Amino acid sequence: MARRYRLTLVSLVLAGTVGCDQATKQLAISQLRDESTQVFLGGLLRLSFAENPGAFLSLGGNLPHAVRFWLFIAAVGAFLLGTLAYLVMSRRLEPLQSVALALIVGGGLSNWFDRLVNDGRVVDFMNLGIGSLRTGIFNVADVALMLGAGLLILAGRRANIPGERQGDLGQG
Repeated sequence: MARRYRLTLVSLVLAGTVGCDQATKQLAISQLRDESTQVFLGGLLRLSFAENPGAFLSLGGNLPHAVRFWLFIAAVGAFLLGTLAYLVMSRRLEPLQSVALALIVGGGLSNWFDRLVNDGRVVDFMNLGIGSLRTGIFNVADVALMLGAGLLILAGRRANIPGERQGDLGQG
């Protein structure tokens, strides 16, 4: 993929991911912070304000503040910087891989920014489920991270296997 095309694609995905996530978080802060849970679609979607000091499903949220800083701000920041550099510099990435990594970096960057400006916490506000079977509470950045991971897996499955042409996977 031409470098200019990849940079444009990555820039659009990053701007869209971070912009949508930060905009929805600001809405959650202004509309949900002091309100009770709002229920939509017969309870399938619930909106409520939460601040998460940990990672996925609040993992690490009970760690000491200094440990959370080094883990969630310093280490994640270094990972995001390295991934972004790879994304921009690599000549081997296919468009699907570039989009996948840009979604991961965009989602991670937006949550990382939250931690910088919100005393180590990330704003979450969405919850999906039926009855007692529910997801953890999450945000748009988390959706981008999961979508990026899924696309990266898909891209890996589509990668060339020695002796086969791309697109021939699973066809004998």
